Amino acid sequence: MNYIYLGDCHNVLKNEVADESVDLIYIDPPFNSKRDYNIFFDSKEIQTQRIAFEDTWTLTNIQDSLAELNTMQTHNLYKLLITYEEVAPHAFPYLVMMGLRIFELHRVLKPTGSFYIHCDPTMSHYLKTVCDVIFKQKYFRNEIAWCYETAGKSKKNFSKKHDIIFWYSKSDEYLFNAHDVAIPRKANKHMRMGFDENGREYEEKTDRKSGKNYRWYLDEGRLPFDYWVDIQALNREEKERLHYPTQKPKALLERIIKASSNEGDVVLDAFCGCGTSIDAAEGLHRKWIGIDISPIAISLIKRRLKDAYKTSLSKFEVRGVPEDEPSAIRLWNENPFAFQDWWLTEFEVFSTTEGTKGADKGIDGIGHYLIGDNETTRVAFQVKGGKVQSKDINALIGVLSKHKCDLGIFLTIETPTKPMLETAAQQGFIKYPGFQYPKIQIHTLKEFFANKRPKLPATNITFKAAQFKGKKNKQIDLGI
Repeated sequence: MNYIYLGDCHNVLKNEVADESVDLIYIDPPFNSKRDYNIFFDSKEIQTQRIAFEDTWTLTNIQDSLAELNTMQTHNLYKLLITYEEVAPHAFPYLVMMGLRIFELHRVLKPTGSFYIHCDPTMSHYLKTVCDVIFKQKYFRNEIAWCYETAGKSKKNFSKKHDIIFWYSKSDEYLFNAHDVAIPRKANKHMRMGFDENGREYEEKTDRKSGKNYRWYLDEGRLPFDYWVDIQALNREEKERLHYPTQKPKALLERIIKASSNEGDVVLDAFCGCGTSIDAAEGLHRKWIGIDISPIAISLIKRRLKDAYKTSLSKFEVRGVPEDEPSAIRLWNENPFAFQDWWLTEFEVFSTTEGTKGADKGIDGIGHYLIGDNETTRVAFQVKGGKVQSKDINALIGVLSKHKCDLGIFLTIETPTKPMLETAAQQGFIKYPGFQYPKIQIHTLKEFFANKRPKLPATNITFKAAQFKGKKNKQIDLGI
C-alpha cells in the first residue's frame, strides 16, 4: 500500500513511519525565502496564496524544536545550530526546523538507503553542514549541480541557473544502479569504430604509453557527471507542467529513483508538493510515501495520479484529512485556515486570498468548469465555520461579478437560517445550453459527509491534469 499524508512531515515521520523502513528519500524543501513557503497561483483578477508553513516556522516552535534536539543525543547538531544562532541569525530558524526533520528522515532510512536533498545556493552551504553532522561527512556521495536555462537573465551578476542536490548514503553498503542511469554514448569520429562477434558497436582507442587497446561499447553509455545539463527546467509550454511554482521535471526524479532504488523499494518524499517524485516512483514500479503540509498539494497529487495512471494506478491511502463531521470540526477548531483549504480542495478548487493570509473579501475559492466544447464558467466558493446569517450570503452575491463568477457556493458548518435559504433561492438560476444551475447554493458539512453535493457542471477543470507522455489532446488554459 502507498500513502499520502497531510501534515507536518516531522509529526508524520515520528508517528507513522517505522525505523529503517525506507529505501530512498528525496526532499525538495522550501529554501528559506518567503515565496518558497507559499503556494501561488496567479491570474489577472486574483493572487491565490496560502502560507502553508506559517504555523510551523514560528519562534515558539523553533525554540521547542531546539529543545527537542537537545534531548535526542544530538549534541553536535545542537552545538552547530546554536553557533548559527549567533553567526547566521537569518538562517538559524530554518536550519533548526530542517535539522529536526532531517534527523527523523535519517532514522527511517534503511542502512542501505540513500538521501537526496534538493536546494539552491540560498541555503545549500548551511544545509550541507547539518547533513554532514546527521549523516556523517564520510557518507557524503555527491554534490550534484542541476543546470538549466530559463528566462530571466541578470545584467548585474552571472545569471543564477542551477540548483544543488546533495546525495548521502547511510552506510558504505548503499545501492547505485549505474547501468540504469547511463547516458548513451555518441560515436567519436576520431576513434576506430567496429562491431564485435555479437554485433555490438564499439569504439576503440590505443593508449600511447602502454600500447593497449581500450574498447567502449556505445550501448553501455556513460554515467552522468555531477553536473546535469541534459535535463531542463519546465517551461510554460511543457505538457507535464501543472502551474505549481516549484515543480521539477519528472525526468530529474526518474534519474534519482533509478540510480538509488529497485522496483518494489519504498521511496519517500517529505515535502512532496505537486507530487513529481510520487508520479515518478509510481511509473517506475516503486512503493511510495508522500507527505505535504498543504491540502492544495494533496488534492493536486490525487488528481495527477488518477489522470496519469487511471486503472493501472496502484492502491494508495490518504491520511491526515478529516474522515467524518467530528474530525472536520476538530480541524476547524485547531486551524480554521487548514480547514478552509481542506474543504475547498475536496471540491478540487483553489483557495484564494488577496494579499495576506486570512484576508476575507467574501470569497475563499474559485473553481473552473467546462460548459461546452471550448467554454468555461467560474464558480465562487465561500467557507464559514462559525455562526452564519443572511449578510454572509449577501456578501457572496456582491462579489460574484467582481471575480467574474456566474455561480456561488456557500459552505457552512452551521445549519443555515431560513432567511439565508430564502435569500439564496431569490437569486434564481443561471442557464447554460441544455442545463441550468441555482445561482447561489448553500451546502453544509453534514450534507458533505452524507455524500450530497451542490449542483455544478460535471467537468471540473480547475486543476490542470497530468498527461501521459505523448498524449495529443489539448488542454484548456485556465489562466491560473
